[in-house]
Amino acid sequence: MTSLHTSRVRRRRLGVAAAAVGMLAALLTAHPAVATPDPGDTPPVAEDVSRAEQAEVEKSIKSGEIPGSGEIDMSKNMRHLSNTPKGAILGTNSDLAFQGKYAFAGNYDGFVIYDISRPKSPKIVSQVLCPGSQNDISVAGDLLILSVDSSRSDDTCHSTSGPPDEKDSWEGVRVFDISDKTKPRYVSAVETACGSHTHTLVPDRKNVYVYVSSYFPDESFPDCQPPHDGISIVKVPKKSPQKAELVRFEGLFPDGGFPGNPDRPEKIETTGCHDITSYPKFKIAAGACMGDGIVMDISRPDRPKVVERVRDEENFAFWHSATFSNDGRKVVFTDELGGGGGAMCNEETGSDKGANGIYHLKGKGKKTELSFQNYFKISRHQADTENCVSHNGSLIPVKGRDIMVQSWYQGGVSVWDFTDSKKPEEIGYFERGPESTSELTFGGTWSAYWYNGHIYSNDQNGFDVLELKDRRTDGAKKVRLDEFNAQTQPHIRH
Repeated sequence: MTSLHTSRVRRRRLGVAAAAVGMLAALLTAHPAVATPDPGDTPPVAEDVSRAEQAEVEKSIKSGEIPGSGEIDMSKNMRHLSNTPKGAILGTNSDLAFQGKYAFAGNYDGFVIYDISRPKSPKIVSQVLCPGSQNDISVAGDLLILSVDSSRSDDTCHSTSGPPDEKDSWEGVRVFDISDKTKPRYVSAVETACGSHTHTLVPDRKNVYVYVSSYFPDESFPDCQPPHDGISIVKVPKKSPQKAELVRFEGLFPDGGFPGNPDRPEKIETTGCHDITSYPKFKIAAGACMGDGIVMDISRPDRPKVVERVRDEENFAFWHSATFSNDGRKVVFTDELGGGGGAMCNEETGSDKGANGIYHLKGKGKKTELSFQNYFKISRHQADTENCVSHNGSLIPVKGRDIMVQSWYQGGVSVWDFTDSKKPEEIGYFERGPESTSELTFGGTWSAYWYNGHIYSNDQNGFDVLELKDRRTDGAKKVRLDEFNAQTQPHIRH
C-alpha cells in the first residue's frame, strides 16, 4: 500500500521506503504515475455524437434548458457548500463511507480520507494508492474494506494488472486498519470467486461478515467458473482482521436466475449479484442481481436465504442496487441501463427505463412478498453527450416520510420523495453541465449520500458537499450517526 500525504505533496518528492508486510510500503508526494488502471477498469471511451445531436446539445444550452459545460444548476432549496478537486489519486471516483468526522472515498486507484468536520472546507487527511477497480469501500470500527474486481498480479497494493485467464491472478477484498486515519495500514486480503465488484457488511458480535457480489463468469477464467449463481461470504474477526477468511459460497439461484432475452440484448442474464443492501434491524437484505431482485433472510449472517424474488422483463435491464424505507416496508431497486456509460436520461429512452422501481414489502420468511408500485426517474432531460442513469443513493432520515438522495452520473444529485409510492416526485437537485458537447463522455457523480445533516457526492469533478434547506427534510438534520455505510442500512429511531 502507498499512502500519499497532501501536506507533503506540495513540497517535495520523498524516496520510497521498504516496509514489512501489512505495513505502509511507501510515502509518495508526486502524482501516482505507477497507478495504471487495468484494461476494462476505465469507463467507456468517449464516443462522437452526430452533428444533429451536437447541434441539439448546443441548442439546449443556449436556451437554458440545460447548464453549459463547466456551469452548475441547482434547485432553490439546494446550496453547494464546497468542491474538493482530486489530489494525488486521479482515477475514477467510486463509492463513499462515513465514520465520525471522516468521509472515505473510493477510487479505482485507491482511496481518500477526508476530514468533514467543517463541511464548507473538507480537508484531505490521507490518500492511499492501491489500484484495483472499483475499490468499493466500507468501514467498521478500525477496519476499512475495499472490493477489487479486476485481475491483479497479487493481493498487494503494489500489484500490476494481470490476465483473468491466469490461475495466479488475484481478485477479492482487501482489509485495512484505519485506527490512525493519517496512516491507513494494509492488514489482509481474501480472494473470492469472480473477484469483488461490490460488497456489503453484516455485523455479528465478534465478526463482520462481508457479502461479496460479483458476476460474469467465463470458462476460460480459472477463478471465475460458471455457473456463478450466488455470493461469496467472508468473515473478518473484528479484533483479528489478519485472520479474515472465506467461509462459504452461498448459492442464491438454484434455477440459474433470469436467463436473459436474445431479442433484447440490453437485458442481462443473472450470473451473480451486483449489489446487496442489508438491514440488520429487521434481519433482511435486498439484492440487486442483474436480472433479478431478491429479498433475503439474514437472521444467520453466514447463511443468507432467498425468501422472495421478482423480475421486470419489460423495463429493467440491469438490477443495480437497493434501498429500504426506514420501516422496512418498501424497497427501491435501481436499474443501471447502459452500464453507467450511456445517455439514458433523454427523451428517447423515456421515463420507465434506467429508472428506480418502488416495491412494497410484506410478510416475513417464506411469506415475504414484493409488489411493484411505480417507477421514478429524473424528468430533467440530459444531453446525448451525458452518461446518465439511476445510481447510488441513500435514505434521508425524515420522520414520517420516505425521501431519498441519489446520484445520476451527469444527471447530477437528485432528492426525491416516494412517501406516496404511486406518485414519487423530485424535490431538489444539483447538476453540472455536460463534460462535452461533441462526445458522449463519462463523468458525473457516482455516489450521493446523506450523512449527519449534509449531502456528500463523489463526483468525477471532485468531492462535493451540498446543503438541502427544505421543511420536508430539515428534521433529518437532528439525526446523528457514528458510522454509515449505505449498503448496511441503519434503522433511525426518531
